[in-house]
Amino acid sequence: MVWNGAMGALDEPLKELVGDRTAKALADSLKLRTVGDLLHHYPRRYVERGQLTSLDELEVDEHVTVLARIEKVTLIPFRGRKGDRLEVVVTDGRSRLSLVFFNQGWRQKDLKPGLQGLFAGKVGLFNRTRQLASPDYQLIDSEEGTSAAEQFAGRLIPVYPASAQLPSWKLSLCVEMALTKHLADVGEPLPAELRAEHDLIPLPEALELIHRPHSQAEKERAQNRLRWDEAFVLQVALAQRRAADSALPAVPRRPVPGRVLDAFDARLPFTLTDGQRSVCAEIFADLATEHPMHRLLQGEVGSGKTLVALRAMLAVVDTGGQAVLLAPTEVLAQQHHRSIVEMMGDLAEAGMIGGSEIGTRVALLTGSMGAAARRGALLDMASGKAGIAIGTHALIEDRVQFADLGLVVVDEQHRFGVEQRDALRAKGEQPPHLLVMTATPIPRTVAMTVFGDLETSVLDQLPAGRSPISTHVVPALEKPNFLTRAWERVREEVGKGHQAYVVCPRIGDEEEPAKGKKKRKEEPEEVGGADSEERRPPLAVVETAEKLVKGPLAGLRIEVLHGRLAPEAKDDVMRRFAAGEVDVLVATTVIEVGVNVPNSTVMVIMDADRFGVSQLHQLRGRVGRGSAAGLCLLVSDMPAASAARARLDAVAGTLDGFALSRIDLEQRREGDVLGQAQSGVKSSLKVLSVLEDEDVIATARAEATRLVAADPALEAHPELRTALESLLDEDRAEYLEKG
Repeated sequence: MVWNGAMGALDEPLKELVGDRTAKALADSLKLRTVGDLLHHYPRRYVERGQLTSLDELEVDEHVTVLARIEKVTLIPFRGRKGDRLEVVVTDGRSRLSLVFFNQGWRQKDLKPGLQGLFAGKVGLFNRTRQLASPDYQLIDSEEGTSAAEQFAGRLIPVYPASAQLPSWKLSLCVEMALTKHLADVGEPLPAELRAEHDLIPLPEALELIHRPHSQAEKERAQNRLRWDEAFVLQVALAQRRAADSALPAVPRRPVPGRVLDAFDARLPFTLTDGQRSVCAEIFADLATEHPMHRLLQGEVGSGKTLVALRAMLAVVDTGGQAVLLAPTEVLAQQHHRSIVEMMGDLAEAGMIGGSEIGTRVALLTGSMGAAARRGALLDMASGKAGIAIGTHALIEDRVQFADLGLVVVDEQHRFGVEQRDALRAKGEQPPHLLVMTATPIPRTVAMTVFGDLETSVLDQLPAGRSPISTHVVPALEKPNFLTRAWERVREEVGKGHQAYVVCPRIGDEEEPAKGKKKRKEEPEEVGGADSEERRPPLAVVETAEKLVKGPLAGLRIEVLHGRLAPEAKDDVMRRFAAGEVDVLVATTVIEVGVNVPNSTVMVIMDADRFGVSQLHQLRGRVGRGSAAGLCLLVSDMPAASAARARLDAVAGTLDGFALSRIDLEQRREGDVLGQAQSGVKSSLKVLSVLEDEDVIATARAEATRLVAADPALEAHPELRTALESLLDEDRAEYLEKG
């Protein structure tokens, strides 16, 4: 991030600096449009003169810039036709890389054995040998390369994220022009006392050193300063949001003795865990204040988040208010409604025959409900008869009204857009309290950034009665007998009176996705480089169910469940599965969260390598929910040495969701901590790592909170205010405002 001192200087279009043609290439290929964009396009890595690039680590299809020495140059005429190709072999002393130029024999004058240069292009494969076809290059040790030699003399050579149109050294020249002309225009967003306390160099100096370091020590000093800028400005934005939230009015919702909550607690057939009691106390303390609660409840699979949320909802009902639970899918909304009504018993049947006098009603609203049921639910919510409403995005529609909305519970928040959450919160006369739940464990530093405007509660203790889950990888291609044994284990569990899930990545009645179609967000990167295109399509629910019925699970009661079934059919299948009338449920990830059938003991996940680490952890949480031990089998065709198998081995090796979430983030690359999926803009983080820089983020959060408390409008810090405006473009500001 770079911010203006002289107003607008760093907003200057790049065509004023580098000319129309280069500016267009910068914009089209790297999304760099202003001088400020260019100055914070930092080098990806650095090489020292004489320190050659390790060529055996190059990835096929990657755009690379390598520093290597020319070993051999050969001009080969084409057979039977005009033209030739120039083959140049470069080396790092251990491995070799081929460069090939077509009909450019004149390059022999430049490219002589023994010379060292920078070579840039896309890594391809030809005859199983890695090569760069017609690469750009700049020699460093020749007379022609004297300008490059002078440019890099005594410095580390920066290697920038580049493109086919703009190799790294051309970016270097552009950055050099920007530094020469505009470095004096860079503002200073960090307060002087903070820079002094944490020994941070001025921002202009940091920018010069990140692009032109003479040593590793200079590079690290620059990175440390820029890391602080990213952490601190973001935490100031979040601190301002927390301060604004704390100033909003809300109706205090203090539990009322002798009402629904007390009656519900008295009927619980178990005692709450210490963790559940502690988190409930935090939530009740928030609900009792005159400002809206903004709390994130994260917990391990099966830790009892729904029970905690229900107790909070009942506490609000006891004050005469209403609570709403927003679920991402109809299956999950119906599951929540069914389990909450069962847990409450006659307390959920107010006004009905046999209903409790102190009870309430629990309304369900989904998009596919019949007209009569829909009218009844809408009337119960508008009149206040339904103290609790559960539903999907259908709850957000304009016609949905509440008598006194006091609490909004959002389940699996990452499945909802900002506008959906905001529309639901707007249905209260005053801002309702907000509880966000996620079953995906989030590392502390990610919680401080992605959910930095929320207080965080963690449930990491499983309730008594939850059974252990053992997880094993089934290498179906290498050892087909292991897959045979997996189906035998399913039959054995069903023989004991238990039930099983079989999960597939695809439904199977859809058309094949178009070639090159973008992957779903949660689907991991394919493994195998150039060979990935040759992989078979993912296994599908419909086809797998047919094969199981006719093959290894013949005779068992098998049903399918996926998102394209009619709502009535989905609900019917889930009811019969929960009632024990179905032995094996073959499903997509529609059962990933919230589905609770304690009698299910085994899950087989087909093509497990096509799911993310956290998703696999969520899925296996559907088994082992009763007194019998759970078993999760991860079936994969991927070879033992592949990265995909390493992911599966990690899942099999631990039940610690927080450890797995770190692995998941490391493998996915962190993305934008403001929530790329929610804000739809590119990452603001260039140097800061939300996984590795915990100390910086925690300290920046404390410093930002202190500064905003003393100066909420940042009147004494105009440069910091400018920095915030630069960070919070229209999309980001909207995201934080509605968060």
